[in-house]
Amino acid sequence: MRSYFFLVIWGFICLNSTASQAIGAPQFSLEQLLQVAAQENPIMNILKAQEDAARSSIKTAESFLNPEIEAGSGPSKDRITSQDRKDNWGVTISQPLEFPNVRSARRAIAESKLQYSESSSLATKVNLNLQIKKRFYNVIQNQEILRIAENDRDSLRDIRGRVALKVDVGDSPRYELIKADTELISAERDAQAAKLKIYESKLYLKGLVGKSIPDEFDVIGIMPDSSIKLDINQIRNEINNSPRLKQIKAASEVAENRLRLEEKLVTPGVTLKAGVNQDPDLTSYRFGLSIPLPLWNQRQGQIGEASANFQEVQAQLSDQELTLTRDVESAYQRYLIAQQQVTIFESSLLNQAESVLKVVEAAYRYGERGILEYLDAQRTFRLVKKDYLTARHDYVVAILDIEQLLGIELMRNQI
Repeated sequence: MRSYFFLVIWGFICLNSTASQAIGAPQFSLEQLLQVAAQENPIMNILKAQEDAARSSIKTAESFLNPEIEAGSGPSKDRITSQDRKDNWGVTISQPLEFPNVRSARRAIAESKLQYSESSSLATKVNLNLQIKKRFYNVIQNQEILRIAENDRDSLRDIRGRVALKVDVGDSPRYELIKADTELISAERDAQAAKLKIYESKLYLKGLVGKSIPDEFDVIGIMPDSSIKLDINQIRNEINNSPRLKQIKAASEVAENRLRLEEKLVTPGVTLKAGVNQDPDLTSYRFGLSIPLPLWNQRQGQIGEASANFQEVQAQLSDQELTLTRDVESAYQRYLIAQQQVTIFESSLLNQAESVLKVVEAAYRYGERGILEYLDAQRTFRLVKKDYLTARHDYVVAILDIEQLLGIELMRNQI
């Protein structure tokens, strides 16, 4: 009776949990979620603003330095009589000039910063899409696990009721009832675990996509099939186009252009000057230029710092190339293993487990097999289906990881 009471309470909790789910909640496909995220995700909006700032910096780099004007006036005295004379005044205009190679170097830095900003946006978008796809397919996987667990739970409730009647009249030993209770609890636990994973993945999806996604929503879609064929040679050829490498290459270009600018700034620019001074009895005009003399500071520190930064980025690029190659090879091996497992399940294991269950179920109903054998067959079939769904999920995740690493769409037709 204690086990029966426990099952009643457990079923009541599950019923309330199911009833609390939203009825008629809006549904979103994977493609819709990706489109909304591209418009509303805060990180993407930040990156768009950074791109706009980088474009504006090009205009700044192309601009000439502004001229300066200096004006002044004051009283004057006669040097002989010391008598006050009329005020004098003067005006001087200065125009700083950079050498053309310095100005072009500033523009090169601004343009490479824009390329870096664009490559960062691309890498972030690829990573965002990966996270959305993973969570989406996690929901799809656990919805199927939930369906399997709930079907088994309903079946086990019926079996448990029949076993309880037999135990009450003495036709079956009590341990068969305990076994039925255990299997029912296991199915309930699987259902609740799937519900929790669905809830967590949806919550994470909402945070990734944007505020327009309501608190209660559903996703619609299916897991991609196992027909996607990947060629390792083609994958390796795509490594140089990886968003990761493009981002670091752009950073390397920024560092290199900064080093070139520092080297060109060793030769200082000049300042052209023109002015007029008006005394009561004399008007004078002056023309000239000023040139800084780089005697004590020849920008050794700035050049050394820029050079070290460039070398650091080059080292990061080499390290990233090795890391990317390793990650791609690893993801491809995971893809092969998962594909083989899915093929085995689809070609034999699923049918075999289902056939065994049907045979044992028929034998149990005709009294040729005991309840324990039937429960074991049912649990085995449930585990086989769960393992199959896990293999399909691993297969999809491996392909998604390759997509992220290379920045290419491998499952476009599967969305």
